[in-house]
Amino acid sequence: MKTFISVRAMLAPVAPLLLVACGSGTPAASDAAPRVSAAVTTPSTASAAAPVVVELFQSQGCSSCPPANANVNAIAGRADVLALSFGVTYWDQLGWTDSFAKPAYTARQWDYARHAKRGQVATPQVIVNGDRTIVGSNAGQLDREIAAAGSPKGGPSLSIDAASVKVAAGKGAPSQVWLVRYDPAERQVAIRAGENGGRTLPHRNVVRQLVRLGEWNGPAATYRLPPPGQRGLKTAILVQRGIGGPITAARKA
Repeated sequence: MKTFISVRAMLAPVAPLLLVACGSGTPAASDAAPRVSAAVTTPSTASAAAPVVVELFQSQGCSSCPPANANVNAIAGRADVLALSFGVTYWDQLGWTDSFAKPAYTARQWDYARHAKRGQVATPQVIVNGDRTIVGSNAGQLDREIAAAGSPKGGPSLSIDAASVKVAAGKGAPSQVWLVRYDPAERQVAIRAGENGGRTLPHRNVVRQLVRLGEWNGPAATYRLPPPGQRGLKTAILVQRGIGGPITAARKA
């Protein structure tokens, strides 16, 4: 796992992170020989209407990321899983600019770190349902975490159409409602510099649009959806407690 430590890490989403330390780049022994498998344990509570949310934070410039990327690619088509790949920006100044990374995705990873009272972020990192955190390079461990997590719990029911999302009334702490649009196609990216220079890396379910629709506090609410930024994207909605807290509801369109 590659680790980067920021000075207080409280930078605005549009500002680059200041890097002061870098990991060695050698994966842990348990991650050295990842198993990529589509035959995984199906969570008993998960479904297309309430999928397990698997968020991968990675960079094309990180040599430790391809195994975790491959494992998340392998589950990207599962109906009971919402697998999302977020490209982070803090590797960009080390030789290769990630073609999918955005400051907003780096900021999202820092939201998780601050909520968990961690003083650093690292790649690769997989976060399941906004709560359970693993490296992601070991496919067996990823399978077990998905199975153990099941569907997000404690949040409202969701319904989505082309123009809006309806959030049903319910109980719970103040939450953020997020729109995520992602590319379901496999995108092969030729890396020409940096730690992965010379490799061509496949990407699936790359997040291309992340929009905070508003806050939900319990009453039924309807949120308008902005148009997609490009053609061919799929839509999902997340309800997340606080800033960087657990995901309590998720729905694919």
